Amino acid sequence: MKDIMMIRTYGDKVLRRQGAAVEEFDAGLVELLGRMLDTMMAAEGVGLAAPQVGISKQVAVVNPEPGNPKTLLYIVNPRMTSCSEETESVEEGCLSVPEVRGKVERPVEIELEYQDESGKEHRLTARGLLARIIQHEIDHLNGVLFVDRLSFGKRTMIKGKLKQLAASQKNRGR
Repeated sequence: MKDIMMIRTYGDKVLRRQGAAVEEFDAGLVELLGRMLDTMMAAEGVGLAAPQVGISKQVAVVNPEPGNPKTLLYIVNPRMTSCSEETESVEEGCLSVPEVRGKVERPVEIELEYQDESGKEHRLTARGLLARIIQHEIDHLNGVLFVDRLSFGKRTMIKGKLKQLAASQKNRGR
């Protein structure tokens, strides 16, 4: 049986905190990443950041092709080192903001430095969907949600839905 974690939703304070850097690359981190992967797959997502499961750490799981282990990335302590001037506005959604979608403008290409589950350092140039997913997850690690990047008009249109989500979050006792 998979060990599925509860995904925190809009209104939960953990989603607005910056995650702490990971300093210990141990079995606990590997277990966390595995549980996050199981949770992301169960929710049919393409990315999941630790704050979304209530853990304020610089950890994310990304897979632009769910079910394809060759495209899976465990991203720890990520740092974008550059991004293209070319941007694209594409509709995004988020497991932590259910039933809300909106166009977000992001750079088309990024360069990233990160560590894997063992602490090994990597550099990656990502373009298109992979770049977008990574930027979305890095936002989570810094307490930013995709709704913060929507146009004023779109934010106004979804204000009621966000209030509803925040209220339901409060009713859960968090």
